Amino acid sequence: MRILRFLIGVLGNAAGLFLFLAPVITFKRILRSRSTEQFSGIPYVMALLNCLVFTWYGLPFVSRNNLLVSTVSGIGGVIEFTYIVIFLIYAPKKERTKIIGLFALIMTVFLVIACVSLLALHGNTRKLFCGIAAALFSTIMYASPLSVMRMVIKTKSVEYMPFFLSLFALLSGVSWLTFGLLSGDPFIIVPNGFGTGLGIAQLILYAIYCKNKSHTENTIKDDFTEMDLGMIDQAKKPDSSHL
Repeated sequence: MRILRFLIGVLGNAAGLFLFLAPVITFKRILRSRSTEQFSGIPYVMALLNCLVFTWYGLPFVSRNNLLVSTVSGIGGVIEFTYIVIFLIYAPKKERTKIIGLFALIMTVFLVIACVSLLALHGNTRKLFCGIAAALFSTIMYASPLSVMRMVIKTKSVEYMPFFLSLFALLSGVSWLTFGLLSGDPFIIVPNGFGTGLGIAQLILYAIYCKNKSHTENTIKDDFTEMDLGMIDQAKKPDSSHL
């Protein structure tokens, strides 16, 4: 059972790493266009909080035999922080202010969790406190794409809901759900069970609306085409001042 649990943990690390790297395609687009367009920065901030809390939860002095949780969460934290920095560079002022405020809030929350658990709590009480916090914020992280899902339903386009991000969210959720079941750890089971269900829902939405992915792009192109034709027609008209 320990070997199976370890192998599932390694698989969870791999799936988690792919999940953290999935937005690379999105950020290549942001760097190329020098704009965050309609992408939301909230999921990356919430993912950072999740990584920080689960890195803390997996440390030996908080919970035993969960070091695999700390490794992937620690790597994920570095990756998510990088995404946030890039997002802040290219986000409009209003969005940048919102993300900076949210970032300051989640760092404050994490520091409070770390200090309270380290200085005021011990043994199982420390694990319980950190576990509840980890499960709570992990669930919030998985729920953060709900705003994007609402946009998909409203616009009938999956342009701003990357396929690989949804796919690896599902794979990561399934892997860590299995790991939690083998460990008997409810703080891993609950959020990843929720994440698995949400991942399935995202892929269902993608299957329904994937044919409309380029709808927004085509609309923009049509608008520019109409503008160009209008300018050409205007140029062809004789200038009334010379008549």
